[in-house]
Amino acid sequence: MSANAERELALGALTRVEGQGTLRLRLRGRQIVGSELSIYEPPRFFEAFLRGRAYTEPPDITSRVCGICPVAYQMSACRALEDACGVTVEGPLAALRRLLYCGEWIESQTLHIYLLHAPDFLGCTDVTELSRRSTADVERGLRLKQAGNAIVEQLGGRSIHPINVRLGGFHRVPAPTELRPLAESLRRARDDAEATVRWVAGFDFPEATSAHDLLALAEPGTYAIESGTPTVIPAPDDEDRRPPHSFPLSTFCEHVSEHQVPYSTALQARLDGRRHLTGSLARFGVSGRWLPAEIRSLARESGLGDPGEGAVCRNPFRSIIVRALEVLYAVQEALRIIDEYEEPPVPHLDVPHRAATGHGATEAPRGLLYHRYVLDAAGTVTDAVLVPPTSQNQGAIEEDVRRVLQESLAEGEPTDEELAELSERAIRNHDPCISCATHFLRLSVRQEG
Repeated sequence: MSANAERELALGALTRVEGQGTLRLRLRGRQIVGSELSIYEPPRFFEAFLRGRAYTEPPDITSRVCGICPVAYQMSACRALEDACGVTVEGPLAALRRLLYCGEWIESQTLHIYLLHAPDFLGCTDVTELSRRSTADVERGLRLKQAGNAIVEQLGGRSIHPINVRLGGFHRVPAPTELRPLAESLRRARDDAEATVRWVAGFDFPEATSAHDLLALAEPGTYAIESGTPTVIPAPDDEDRRPPHSFPLSTFCEHVSEHQVPYSTALQARLDGRRHLTGSLARFGVSGRWLPAEIRSLARESGLGDPGEGAVCRNPFRSIIVRALEVLYAVQEALRIIDEYEEPPVPHLDVPHRAATGHGATEAPRGLLYHRYVLDAAGTVTDAVLVPPTSQNQGAIEEDVRRVLQESLAEGEPTDEELAELSERAIRNHDPCISCATHFLRLSVRQEG
């Protein structure tokens, strides 16, 4: 590639990432001077049409934002509205919510690992080719996903867009006997989940560093899923050498600010003016110390280090290992909750409305999901803010793509096909959820003299 060469690389729509968009790279000589993740799907206006709705409606409405992680939207909405109304859900009802969330983690993370991400490491174009090469591996993934779906269906009323969740708890809660079949399938799933960790740990991982601030919820004593305090692990090149720190959830929008970029219909977000990353890598760094000892041991065996001793994984290609560990944790946590479950006396608490502002956040499979609602005295939503993980991660994704491709250009003469493949892999590391569509981007590279 000569210093003055001008060229353009265009790649059609891709599979194995949800949504539609384009990636545009600008090169000057052998330097990548611009990386733009352009999302061109039309805005969906959820925040706008939540205004004027009754305070009981957002959990059901927002669950339609995503068919892969509807529980995350329901739980974040419930937490924010219950916060506004001064109600705290505890005891068996809270345990059931965590169990429901475990089901979503199992099915969503497994979908990403087996159907979307693993083919990148095994030289396959898609899961269909992977299933021909390794039927047993894909069957294991499908069994795992089925176990997660069964939890969501049992507690949510159906496996996609659950309908049993409501403010204060559930419309109906199960008897202990109804959860026993779930426990039987989860015991089998535990073996499949551990085998998944060992399988993905054997992949060949390129060297890469995602040098961004990490943001995740923290809940002392447990691996945070459905609640917690926003906690930051600063980037390793942080000039101020700041230690990890937290901030109140009520100040989330003071720290995480969204902005519009001219090349995308999607908002992007910054954390105190800096790029940041939320999701599995962030959770592992913030809460990994609270994982059970056997899972921390498996993390060490898998090359991630011991999170109990402060290990932080910053190689986004290895995020697939962290996701597999989280699936194993969710299976074990689901078994624990079922074993300890006692049917609550009522399926839900009363949540009387009042004029107030409420904040809620949970850990969707792809990262921290924040909701804020303002209610008037009649219990009507007058303002709503939803900050999804992917909007927070977009800036970090753009920079990770730029960094990975720049290192490839510094090491050799990659072909257009190799640059395109590496770009796709760098994006899929973060499992961006752009929409419920199944294809993602069109890549174009323009070389400037």
